[in-house]
Amino acid sequence: MGWVEDLHATLDRRATPEHVASVIRGGGITVSWPADVRVDLRRVASARPPWYVTSMSEDFERADDCRDQLTAAGRMFGVDVSHVQPDDVPAIGALITELGQRVGGWKPGDDWKADRRNKSDRRAAPYAFAPGLESKRQYNRHVRVLRHLWDKAERTRGMQRQRELVLLGRSGFASRIPLDRFAADPVTACFIAYYTARKNLRREFTTAGRDNTIDQLAQGLLTMAVNGPAADFEMLAWAYPRPAVLANLTAGQLGGLLGDWHAVMAGIAAELERAWPGDEHVNRMTMIVRRGMDSSTWNTMAQAWNAARAAWLGCVAASGALALLEPACPGKVMRLMAADLAYWHQSSGGDVDPNTSVWARLPLPWQVLAGTHPCSGADVRAACAEAGLDAAGSGWLAPLADGAPAVFRPTPDLVHGIAVSDPAWAAVLRAGGAFSGKKIKAGYEASLAAVPPDVITGPRPAYGPAGQYLGTVTGGEETHA
Repeated sequence: MGWVEDLHATLDRRATPEHVASVIRGGGITVSWPADVRVDLRRVASARPPWYVTSMSEDFERADDCRDQLTAAGRMFGVDVSHVQPDDVPAIGALITELGQRVGGWKPGDDWKADRRNKSDRRAAPYAFAPGLESKRQYNRHVRVLRHLWDKAERTRGMQRQRELVLLGRSGFASRIPLDRFAADPVTACFIAYYTARKNLRREFTTAGRDNTIDQLAQGLLTMAVNGPAADFEMLAWAYPRPAVLANLTAGQLGGLLGDWHAVMAGIAAELERAWPGDEHVNRMTMIVRRGMDSSTWNTMAQAWNAARAAWLGCVAASGALALLEPACPGKVMRLMAADLAYWHQSSGGDVDPNTSVWARLPLPWQVLAGTHPCSGADVRAACAEAGLDAAGSGWLAPLADGAPAVFRPTPDLVHGIAVSDPAWAAVLRAGGAFSGKKIKAGYEASLAAVPPDVITGPRPAYGPAGQYLGTVTGGEETHA
């Protein structure tokens, strides 16, 4: 596999910026990098020693496939199912419908009780069943294997969608770029791969905002890509839909990208509406998660919505059509926040993100997108003014301005968002359940007590014997859980 293939493989994974920079440096790209880009590439690529092995997963969670259930169905019905891919849910549904004709028309989604054929049905229509399936026992066995196959296919579909939302929220359409197009513009490919790795960095437990995704190396690579003699601006816009890039698209390319992002928003809006627990369960002014809520799924959808909305808003602005937001403007979606992090913000003199206040004052975004609740540009400006925000400058009615490039920091190993300098100790802390707010797992007490305090470099929450939140401690202190 060549260096371009190596870079392309990182687009749907969680490769570190250090790894991507090392691939670029060691690749066969015939480009004369400017001196500052060469220096930054060397600094990032050498930020970790060659022997460093991270304790964190270097991929996003992938869906389990239906291989075992397909094999069981093929064996039960005596048919060859090798032509069906175990992760192709539509093909699996078609196979279930085909095999279901042998047991009275069983199809995906049928209810085990309500849609089963009873004894009189089986006797009245024996032609609908394969020989031997008129008996209750044989009928139940064959229907059960189809039901189990479809249940697993539905779980696979849900996991595939979850992964798709993670990738959309992190890096836009970068993971959809085909290899041949990626390889056709190596300079742009280098920027997209490095920028995607920066976007995919995990969140740290901190009250400070995240660093700008564009660091000094990313800025240098972007400048080279934009100024290239044959830059593929459409491919660049799939990963980096910013004004400087969108301004170089043709009207057809911009319109297509605008429609693609709006379609993504519509799909996510329907899922947000189904997942929203209701104002009676969540205080929209604080967005603090309560026990029993699936905050991970909600936050994944919120991140994907906000990324899609920002890209769509950039396309609207590049089209010179921001006036379209005046009749109806769907807003941002706020993430659910852990109570200890919210308490830390307050105890350190901070407050709730003012964007949360705007979100609470406006109709829910999926209601606005569906046209059931009005939300005009004037409504957004009024809500932003009450929260002390500029509606355009804060990204509610216009694309956010580009910030100054960040200074590169080596990627730390994280345990529940806590920075740990040594990957081996990080693995021990994670296995023992440190920093999770729960009791340490049995058998790990001695191991965690032996962790050197200075290995933990990031602030972390501290809890009392009864599980109450006590505040935060910093690297060098001896509390590990």
